Amino acid sequence: MNRRQWKKVALYGFLTWFVPFMISFFFFGRDGKVLIPIGLMKSIMVVVGAATGACFLVLLFRVVAPTKHQALAVGMLWLVLNLGLDLLILVPVSKIGVADYFAEIGLRYLLIPIMCVAIGATAIDKRGGEARARL
Repeated sequence: MNRRQWKKVALYGFLTWFVPFMISFFFFGRDGKVLIPIGLMKSIMVVVGAATGACFLVLLFRVVAPTKHQALAVGMLWLVLNLGLDLLILVPVSKIGVADYFAEIGLRYLLIPIMCVAIGATAIDKRGGEARARL
């Protein structure tokens, strides 16, 4: 991938964090308390995050047929971006400890590189026009 494509990867990675972050505001009242059971909110956020990531991966891999290394690199970049933004913004705002954060939220972000490699493995090779595994 070239520099322009990696900028798109970084933008999409940011959006995989930003979209669920913005949607999460709908689940909080003005007093900062969660309006629905916390377990339900966490489940919804996992689904929203996975759907957002899948959409951006499909958009990305339609333009660039990744190699297994590129798919893994995208996944690792998005993982680092999402964890970094959470540690910078979410952890201080929610006043959750870092250990608790990783146990309750952070570990779920391992889905990012898993999805990147899985979707990358089945991406359409635009040069040949046929779907085939790149792993």
